[in-house]
Amino acid sequence: MSAVGHHLVLGQLEDYLTGERLRDTHDERYRQKLARILVESCGYSKGEILSRVPLLVSAGKRRARITVDLSIIIHSKTGMVLQYGPGSLVTRYRPALAISRMIAPYQVPVVVVTNGETADILDGKTGRSVATGLTSIPGREALLALINRHEFEAISTKRFEMESRILYAFEVDGRCPCDDDVCLEDLA
Repeated sequence: MSAVGHHLVLGQLEDYLTGERLRDTHDERYRQKLARILVESCGYSKGEILSRVPLLVSAGKRRARITVDLSIIIHSKTGMVLQYGPGSLVTRYRPALAISRMIAPYQVPVVVVTNGETADILDGKTGRSVATGLTSIPGREALLALINRHEFEAISTKRFEMESRILYAFEVDGRCPCDDDVCLEDLA
């Protein structure tokens, strides 16, 4: 066992979705649990789930690359994003909503914030919590029905820039100094 930042590394594990070898940390174990729930309980195929999606965020001239934990894409539409973080879920609402407005050129309809033990499911447009619990994560058929009736409103350039600033403040400026999963980009 070793420590990277503040994460205890327990060795390596195999990524459930891709088969890649990853650092085995408590946080990664929860992310793997979520991936298994999406496939085995919610009915998504592994091919409909993207994990560790890089997302470029900026605030003025400062830029960084963060990671979106999981996103669900059905029929070429991102219908749901899931963001993991230990501790309180309410404090994770705003950055997760910002992700839902930046990961695609439209508002993603479903946003899930989770600590791996429970989850809050948010309406992407309003930001309101619509359900609670890991068993409340929408299954494939429910998400497909939502995608089929969703308007997929475009995100304006101004809104995108504001969401990027919010995400930068939460995920880059507000991160623990020993976190090593954010990549600052040099603008020189």
